[in-house]
Order: sequence, then structure tokens, then C-alpha cells
Amino acid sequence: MILSSLGVRATAGTLRAADGVVLAHVWTEEGVVAGPATNGAQLLHLAVALCVLNDTYREAEALGIRVDGIRVSADGAFDDEWRSTGVRYAVELDSPAVAADRDRLLEQVDAVAEIPRALRSATTVTRM
Repeated sequence: MILSSLGVRATAGTLRAADGVVLAHVWTEEGVVAGPATNGAQLLHLAVALCVLNDTYREAEALGIRVDGIRVSADGAFDDEWRSTGVRYAVELDSPAVAADRDRLLEQVDAVAEIPRALRSATTVTRM
């Protein structure tokens, strides 16, 4: 996935990037590398990427699918008034699982990942 200036990646395991922000992670000893994270738009997209990465490990364990590495790219755009025009993401897996099992895993993650679900429901943001 080719990223715009607002795009981000979250990576772990055998697909872990060499540079970026290193975050401790319950599913991997060496942590997750994420970035860039220099503005709010990138942080919104990074929330999607990290959620999908986390949930991929969680759902893979539940399904008995080994994940050796993962790269989640997330990107999106905004209109002239800075309303999101949508977020899209792509997942690259390094796994010995057969293609059908990898597809089943990614379909499950897409159905349960909390941040994408919250964004899809058009949540409100209120200043207090």
C-alpha cells in the first residue's frame, strides 16, 4: 500500500520496521514499531493500525494460527474542512498458515477490531 503524507505503519515480529516509535507490546517481546506520528491525522490512522495489529495477534491465538510478523498500513484523507473522508488499511502477514486460514483470521479481525468499529459507527467528539 502506497501511503500519503498522512499514512502510517505499525509493524512487529519478522516484519518489524527498523525505525519509528517503539511501543511495548504484550504479544511480542521486542515490541511494535509505529510511525510516523507527527500530527493528529497520523495519530488517528495509527490508532486503526495498532488496533488491527493487536487484534490480529489476539484472534490468531484464539484460532490457533501462528503469526511470525505483521505490517499494518493505514491511511486516509480529509475534505477542505478537515472531515475525514475515510480510513483504509492493509495487512501483510508472515505466517505459515494456509491462505484460507490467513483470510479467515483477517476477516475476523476486521469484524471485531474496536477502533475501526468505533469509527464506522460515526462516533461523536465533544469538548468538555
